[in-house]
Amino acid sequence: MTSKLRAAVVGSTGYGGVELLRLLLRHPYVEITSVISSSNAGTPITEGFPHLQHLLVDELDPVDIPLIQQKCDIVFTATPSGVSTKLVPQLVEAGLTVIDLSGDLRIKDAATYEQWYKHEAAPAAILEQAVYGLAEIYGEQVRDRKLISNPGCYPTAALLGLIPALKADWIDPHSIIIDAKSGVSGAGRKLGLNVHYAEINENFKPYKVNQHQHIPEIEQVLSDQMGQTITTTFTTHLVPMTRGILCTMYAQLQEKRSVSDFIDYYQSFYEGKPFVRIRPEGNWPATKEVWGSNYCDIGFAVDERTNRVTILSVIDNVVKGAAGQAVQNLNLMMGWDESLGLDFTPVYP
Repeated sequence: MTSKLRAAVVGSTGYGGVELLRLLLRHPYVEITSVISSSNAGTPITEGFPHLQHLLVDELDPVDIPLIQQKCDIVFTATPSGVSTKLVPQLVEAGLTVIDLSGDLRIKDAATYEQWYKHEAAPAAILEQAVYGLAEIYGEQVRDRKLISNPGCYPTAALLGLIPALKADWIDPHSIIIDAKSGVSGAGRKLGLNVHYAEINENFKPYKVNQHQHIPEIEQVLSDQMGQTITTTFTTHLVPMTRGILCTMYAQLQEKRSVSDFIDYYQSFYEGKPFVRIRPEGNWPATKEVWGSNYCDIGFAVDERTNRVTILSVIDNVVKGAAGQAVQNLNLMMGWDESLGLDFTPVYP
């Protein structure tokens, strides 16, 4: 490759955005040519993130479409909900390739999006054009496309754990319960009482019970995969840690299956998918074991007494659940090796 792909990150002062900067800085085929923030334009990125000293010296650019068009080939939009609905159509019209990390383009039905996100939906043509970038499932559809909607963090962990069992008709699609826990970085960098140290430290609490905006995303993908409407019970919890998601999922078995059946089948299903790791029998994943990496680790337990399976799936919410999967989608779009720029081990301890 003779010249590098010129990339911009919009929302570069959020956790997803700054993680993208970390990953793109080590990507051999990408050059960061613009870091963009609507609220901090004109200030150095290192003012808010001193850890980037001597690594990225750019001043933050404003959200200026002609400037972005001049400086960049691809734009990553790591913006709060409601921003991409208006920004992405302008970027697409300017001929730019876009990977959107917000939830604004994931829900195909505008009314459903507006019900759950409380924002006006993006134009129908944009929603139709956007490919849902769950790389291990829709990777072939991502190739050569110009607009990708990056999946949410909870949906990534839950869907990778559930889809193979559903596709094999091993579990009752109407019995699924997803018990999900996340570190506080999932709430973003904006200040709020719910992530105040005194509120979250030594605390473990549910939130948005039966109301989380990732519910329709999970159900949309499961329904698409199965060709029938699937609903789930999905409960989220906040854990006093910085990174990580653990989804513990319960489902009724259609017939008797062993843990070794699940392990063998999932290994076959995800063969050639470098970022899904299936745990051996009796070994269940923990968030610390994927920390700082693009891996999704999956383990199983079968309860013969109740004829239920427990599927456990862990990811780092800001890597595989956001920035890492965005880079993985970039690699697929460009026809590069899927692991390019992501081939690092988890940080431990």
